[in-house]
Amino acid sequence: MAQVVDVNLRLAGPQDSERMLAWRNLPEIRRWMYTDHVISQAEHERWFAGALANQTRRYWIIELDGTPVGLANLADIDVGQRRAAWAYYLADPSVRGRGVGAFVEYFVIEHVFGELSLGKLWCEVLVENEAVWKMHEAFGFQREALFREHVWKDGVPSDVVGLGLLARDWATVREASRERLKTRGLPV
Repeated sequence: MAQVVDVNLRLAGPQDSERMLAWRNLPEIRRWMYTDHVISQAEHERWFAGALANQTRRYWIIELDGTPVGLANLADIDVGQRRAAWAYYLADPSVRGRGVGAFVEYFVIEHVFGELSLGKLWCEVLVENEAVWKMHEAFGFQREALFREHVWKDGVPSDVVGLGLLARDWATVREASRERLKTRGLPV
């Protein structure tokens, strides 16, 4: 039997500001973000103040066994167009490969198509981040675009994969995704 993993997502709050700045400046996180410069305290404070107040965004702190280990977010929540974008990262490398990312993926998808009643969830992933775009595809996302030389990282152009998941597509893979998580001992 799989070991039960205690993963939780809680809404981010003011108490998370310093942690999020530290995470955003980790080289292994910046590597996969569109911006790769070190974020200053002032820049972060401006961003953070707007981020939590913005109704088209939602931020969750990912916790494993009660310890904060990463961040998930929705962006560009558009109720009129029935879509939202999303992203996440695991800042603590020791939790990678334990199913935490898969749990986060399931949680966010369920939130978007359940609680928010949207019709589409989409994301953009650097083409080099193959593990992440393949995980999205395992949850039913389909590749919708390849944005050539879309982002410059360390002075070099990088392609970006655009992926989308429709509510009707999720309905066809939801139960299989749920079963995969259950076999890993994740709380679904």
